[in-house]
Amino acid sequence: MSEEVQVSAPRTRNRWGEGDRLRGEILDAASRLLSELDGEDGLTIRGVARAVGIAPASIYQHFTDRAALVAGLTRYEFARLCAAMEAAEQQVDPDDAVGRVRALIHAYCRFAIDNPGHYRLMTANGTSRRTPGARPTGPLVEVLDLLAAGFERCAEAGIPLRVSAERAGVIAFVGAHGRVALFHTSTTGGSSDIVLFFADELLNLVFA
Repeated sequence: MSEEVQVSAPRTRNRWGEGDRLRGEILDAASRLLSELDGEDGLTIRGVARAVGIAPASIYQHFTDRAALVAGLTRYEFARLCAAMEAAEQQVDPDDAVGRVRALIHAYCRFAIDNPGHYRLMTANGTSRRTPGARPTGPLVEVLDLLAAGFERCAEAGIPLRVSAERAGVIAFVGAHGRVALFHTSTTGGSSDIVLFFADELLNLVFA
């Protein structure tokens, strides 16, 4: 869908101190547009402004340029992903450590499958490594930490791992990410259940 049809009614001006609400509305509109446009390249300051119902200049009060907007949107989408993963984990019995880590991985896969444009943006902009050998930084690391914590709880519950909990989290992420990428690029279609089935197989390989 083109930007031309993504026009909201003029927005009521925020009262003093409500700037954070506008920032949230900008990110929410950018997220919606990303679902409708053909990837990150179609996302523009002007298009987001039209979707919110504000002048482009109002966006520059919160994001200095398009790159800053993309960075803010990346963090926003990772926050949504982490919230979905944590919510899924909390639905599982606290004593079922394996079930909880499985719920984390399944929620990750479902989010990636259901939000392909967002997912491409997130994986392209989610980490940075400023010095050789340093631990990466960025919102993607929060996902890795969630998975590592899940595997750590498994180890604490007496369920042995073939590798460290941190390494298990990386393996689970890389494997799930690769399978989701194959699913997104497949021309044969098929159910998303095959991705979850692969995630379960991968999970089984991590345990000793």
